[in-house]
Amino acid sequence: MKILRRTALAMVASLAASATLATGGAAQAQDMPAPFDNPEDVTIALVRYLSTGDFFQSYLAGVEAQAEALGVDLRVFDSRQDAALQADMVDQAIALGVDGIIIQHGLTESMQEAAQRAVDAGIKVVAFDVNVENDAIPQIEQSDRDLARLVLEQAIKDNGEEWKAGYVYVPGIAPLDRRDETWREFKERYPGIDEVAQFGTLDNPIANSNANQARSVLQANPDIEVVFAPYNEFARGVKIAVDEAGLSSDIDIYSADVSTSDIVAMREPDSAWAATAATNPAVVGEVSVRALAIMLAGGDPGSSVIIPPTLITQDMLNEMDISNMEELSSNLAQFAHADVAMTDWMPLPPR
Repeated sequence: MKILRRTALAMVASLAASATLATGGAAQAQDMPAPFDNPEDVTIALVRYLSTGDFFQSYLAGVEAQAEALGVDLRVFDSRQDAALQADMVDQAIALGVDGIIIQHGLTESMQEAAQRAVDAGIKVVAFDVNVENDAIPQIEQSDRDLARLVLEQAIKDNGEEWKAGYVYVPGIAPLDRRDETWREFKERYPGIDEVAQFGTLDNPIANSNANQARSVLQANPDIEVVFAPYNEFARGVKIAVDEAGLSSDIDIYSADVSTSDIVAMREPDSAWAATAATNPAVVGEVSVRALAIMLAGGDPGSSVIIPPTLITQDMLNEMDISNMEELSSNLAQFAHADVAMTDWMPLPPR
């Protein structure tokens, strides 16, 4: 059994923060409900399906930061897109006797029974972007339908109501399925949108694998004007293929999610990447831990914990001269923090 604990860097950060935890943090612990009045006795697990790419690194950083603020022990299990291994890792977390589990992405068919086993063991569970079909397990969502809606509305604004489209999609992943629902609704509302090609893969490395597929698609469909790639690793792959084909001035790419490297790519001269809609993945990670903490303290975060997204356009980034995630957060307050799964007693990570 291989358990990936916090990185050494996070441990150093923990030591650096020890003075704060020993003063204000200790006072906070006295005022916090059980079991967080003795947070060192609380262990939570993050069981991941997807981990490749900036989004998931940032999400993990948010989970680590909120766990650190609470003073709890965090165990990280990374299945690297192996559905059977992810289910086995839930069982490993159960065997360790953790108090709570965050299931991050995955397939419904492989995670449903594993999640139920955790609930049966008396462990509190939340699920981010995976539908485990269990009323006892709150769903953490980025409001995926709003993510797709915001960016598709921008595509209509930029390109009108009639265009040839390429669409990047892999079914079976809850957030992609929800974004697909909005895509299908838009095609019905705007019959002038002609989807001439659908492709997509989650094979690692995701961006390069999708670039390989996009090259063939663009060759076979030279009339594509817009590509809807509702995951930033998909959009990176499409952009690679578009740039190589010299089509940056002929195709607009619309995506979901964002990272510093995405911002840099969107701001390149003549970039085809026109817009994305996103939540701050670090904030989503923090919210995931807070929702779980509320359950551990005997509260109810609600069956659906939704983080509202923000539309980010190439023009906005250029006008505000935003070049990284930190500047994006400082310029857009709604991106820096989500007032979701909050309590009076829960400490937040330092800002």
